[in-house]
Amino acid sequence: MFFIKVVGCLMIILSSSFLGFSYSRIYSERLKNLIYFQNCLQILETEIIYGANPLPDALKEVYCKGNKKVSYIFDEIREFLLNNKDLSVYDGFLHVVPELREVLCFKEQDIEIILSFGRSLGISNRTDQEKYFKVISVQLKGQQKEAEEEKMKNGKMYKSLGILIGFGIVLALY
Repeated sequence: MFFIKVVGCLMIILSSSFLGFSYSRIYSERLKNLIYFQNCLQILETEIIYGANPLPDALKEVYCKGNKKVSYIFDEIREFLLNNKDLSVYDGFLHVVPELREVLCFKEQDIEIILSFGRSLGISNRTDQEKYFKVISVQLKGQQKEAEEEKMKNGKMYKSLGILIGFGIVLALY
């Protein structure tokens, strides 16, 4: 009987700790993915501004050269645009919003910045495009700073809370 109680206590503590670490991971993932996304945008800028590549080719290069954890988004946009020639680039960015939110752990502010960039991509000349790339770069750096602060503050809190709640439940039960 004592052995069952010990195993039960350990299961409660481990499961609540796991939940705390899972919530903490969201903050770490958002920060990493924002950095990877920024790197992909730099590759896209190079391909469009300096390489003068058409958008589908530039998106393919981003997929090939970028971190696959994030760059697959650009390949999905490319595939969407190739399969739906009558739709805009913005529609391609709208198509990947669920992935941005669920898989990459982006917040609504991050997604709005990306969508505003999607509205401006491909509708003006290269000099204007260069300005848009600079604007999104500054905005994403601000989001990265915010994500880093949230990670430092909330990441530790969720880890500690998971462990403490587990011990609290065990104490309340026994």
